[in-house]
Amino acid sequence: MISHVLPTYNRAPLAFERGEGSWAITADGTRYLDLGAGIAVNVLGHANPDLVAALTGQAGRIWHVSNLYQIPEQERLADLLVDRTFADTVFFTNSGTEAAEMAIKMVRKFWDHAGDPERIEILTFEGAFHGRSTGAIAASGAEKMVKGFGPLMPGFRTLPWGDLEALEGAISDRTAAVMIEPVQGEGGIRPLPDAELKRIRELCDRTGALLVLDEVQCGMGRTGRLFAHEYAGITPDLMMVAKGIGGGFPLGAVLASEAAARPMVAGTHGSTYGGNPLACAVGARVMEIVADDAFLAEVNRKGALFRQKLEGLVAAHPEVFEAVRGQGLMLGLKCKVAPVDLVKAGYAQHILTVPAADNTLRLLPPLNIEDADIAEAVRRLDRAAAELDA
Repeated sequence: MISHVLPTYNRAPLAFERGEGSWAITADGTRYLDLGAGIAVNVLGHANPDLVAALTGQAGRIWHVSNLYQIPEQERLADLLVDRTFADTVFFTNSGTEAAEMAIKMVRKFWDHAGDPERIEILTFEGAFHGRSTGAIAASGAEKMVKGFGPLMPGFRTLPWGDLEALEGAISDRTAAVMIEPVQGEGGIRPLPDAELKRIRELCDRTGALLVLDEVQCGMGRTGRLFAHEYAGITPDLMMVAKGIGGGFPLGAVLASEAAARPMVAGTHGSTYGGNPLACAVGARVMEIVADDAFLAEVNRKGALFRQKLEGLVAAHPEVFEAVRGQGLMLGLKCKVAPVDLVKAGYAQHILTVPAADNTLRLLPPLNIEDADIAEAVRRLDRAAAELDA
């Protein structure tokens, strides 16, 4: 008999009743060190008092009104995002998947408005993950994502990751957009070199194609900059954001330049829940904390500390690990064993990690993780690796 909750997840036999900072706690009081943070979502940890205050304060006023009316909390968060990014305007969603759908629609509307409705091809990259809607899976092109869900939305062409020659051969004045993650998350913590991202921007400028960045997982301070593309010194035309922006409350957004957004007039898109007062009150508080330069400097320091300790872990277990990769507190351990085996071994050591493609284990802790918890994390990973060494 099918379970009452549709069984589309391979869930671990764990349930958490509460959390404190970097720790998730079961009903019997067992504490797990959480290096997944809800898959890069809980950027300020569990039960962060600033976010609790923002949420409960707003909950006592008004929860939801829909986008039929002005929403001051939404306008405040949009102001914060525009002030700290390339964007001139923001559309709020409930998730990264919805942000991806919106970005795809904006690309198509842009070219339709420009009098070229047949210019629809969006270039994407192997290993990409843009969500699980029909448009987003078509963008990924991966068999495991698309099998059984056809016919797919047309207009996407998948290129090899990191192959600039292939991109230069594919992009033309008929290309609508290039869509890429500056650091692939699900694809295995694979950062795109700054020089390559700069070249992609140049190719888009040369052909007129829009540059769409997916910073759902690598954004909101995760790499040590507010957004990962800042390292390359470039700006996109559109950018998808979610996960960390709500600190655990469902929230996403598409950030856009005025030129890219101009065709999106009243009635071209909408959302009942997107950008509601509860979500935006929390999101604004996240932005106030995470966008602070001192906070981001600490993310970089902690990322360097964590990476140094992980390098020692790799050296201690050469049969289990191959290398460390990533940036800031978006780190991956390239494994010689199945990452899921390491995840399961971690459960016995009361540590939570996340598997990814390319035989990689993702480490995505809260951005305010304590130094002592970083040291404890490496000790627990060491014990988990020792189980697989045996």
